[in-house]
Amino acid sequence: MPYEPGSTECRVLIDCKAQVEGMLLALERIENSGHIRDQLVAVHNQLEGLHELHRRQPEGLASGSGAAG
Repeated sequence: MPYEPGSTECRVLIDCKAQVEGMLLALERIENSGHIRDQLVAVHNQLEGLHELHRRQPEGLASGSGAAG
């Protein structure tokens, strides 16, 4: 993987996004799953937003921010 995570939180978010991506790929083979895929894309986008917040924060502030997601 070309991106090296800077914190445990980033690693978890990267892993979660990858799992959602895998679910999206698998669900493409199932009829009438569009609504579920749409929801998964929304979750993936929320995870990406949270990941972006963690990438922007200085390393010492990321784990104690208490920010809601």
